[in-house]
Amino acid sequence: MKDKPIKTNFKTTLWNALILNADFYEAARNTPKNQRIARTIVILAAFSHVLGSAIILLINLAQPFILFLALVLDGLSVIGGYYFWTFSINLIGDKLKPNHVSYQDLLIPIGFAYAPQVLNFLTVIPLLGRPIELILSVWSLLAVIVAVRQGLDIKTRLAAFICLVGWPVIQLAIGFVQVFEQELVKRF
Repeated sequence: MKDKPIKTNFKTTLWNALILNADFYEAARNTPKNQRIARTIVILAAFSHVLGSAIILLINLAQPFILFLALVLDGLSVIGGYYFWTFSINLIGDKLKPNHVSYQDLLIPIGFAYAPQVLNFLTVIPLLGRPIELILSVWSLLAVIVAVRQGLDIKTRLAAFICLVGWPVIQLAIGFVQVFEQELVKRF
C-alpha cells in the first residue's frame, strides 16, 4: 500500500488520521496539498475547543470582554500546543536521527494527528465533558505516536517516549488556561 498514492481530499484525510492509518501518516509529507489540510485540521481543532468553551462561558454568564479574552486564549493554546509539540518532537527526533526529517515535514503528520480534537466541542456534554476531553487528548497522542513512528522510521516505544516529552506540558498549559478562564468568570 505504500506505493499507492493516498487521496488528499479533506474528508479522506480526516478519516485516515482518525483511524490512525500508518501508511497514510508515512505518506503524509509526500502528498501535495497536505500542508494546507493539516493546518486546516489544527485550526478546526482550535475552533472546536473555542466553541465548547464559549458555550460553557455563556452558560456561566461571562462578561463580553472576559468571553473574548478567554476564547482567544483557548484558540491560541491549541495552536501554540501544536507548534510546541512539533518543535519538541523535532528536537528530540533530530538527536536520534540527525537530518532525517525537518520541522516543516513534521508539521503535516502532527497536524493530521490533531484530527480527534476536531470533536472537542463535545466536551460541553454535562458530566461527560472532562472524560471526552481526556479521550480526545489520548487519541491525539496515539495519532502523534503513529505519525512520529512512521515519519522518523523508529520503533513504537521510542516514538511514544519522544511524544510523551511534550504532551504533559501541553495538557498542563491547556488546563491552566481553563482554570484561568474560570477564575476570570468568577471575579468579573
